[in-house]
Amino acid sequence: MPEARLDDSGAGLAPAGDGWCVVNVRDAQWLTAENSEKKPPGSDCRFESREFPFTQVGIKLRVLEPGQPNGLYHSENQQEAFLVLAGECRLLVEGEERLLRPWDFFHCPPGTEHIFVGAGDGPCVILMAGARLENEQLHYPVSELAARYGASVEEETSDFKQVYVRFEPSRRGRPSYWNQLPWA
Repeated sequence: MPEARLDDSGAGLAPAGDGWCVVNVRDAQWLTAENSEKKPPGSDCRFESREFPFTQVGIKLRVLEPGQPNGLYHSENQQEAFLVLAGECRLLVEGEERLLRPWDFFHCPPGTEHIFVGAGDGPCVILMAGARLENEQLHYPVSELAARYGASVEEETSDFKQVYVRFEPSRRGRPSYWNQLPWA
């Protein structure tokens, strides 16, 4: 297997082809959504490019500021795993709320309803990994708990495009709080 060339998209390095690669978080591609009601807030460190996605496992770093959900409360038909690396967040899972701190790990079996909300007094960094299935299925239930954090749909659905149509796409670039992150 050849090494993939890394190209700079203007927001960091990402693979420009298939193959193995090594990239540091400080140099990798970032997507950011800040200060907008039309975007799910937070920032992602993407180790893959849209043109050359990892086909079996998705992995990224997600950075959330206090009070920011990483999306909308949902379940998936695939297994996921999450590890808090820095800061604090609230895990909303199956109608319960748990405070997570650095080195807390969350195993998320298929069908588990969940979402994260930044907590504490600074950014939270979460390593997120998930299986990639051909027949990905998402479900967005209405959740009173998630609604308290702005992380619930108003009407139950399984249509991803319907759920996120109100949000603008993230921009390429690092978040404004970059210098507060552990690797800065």
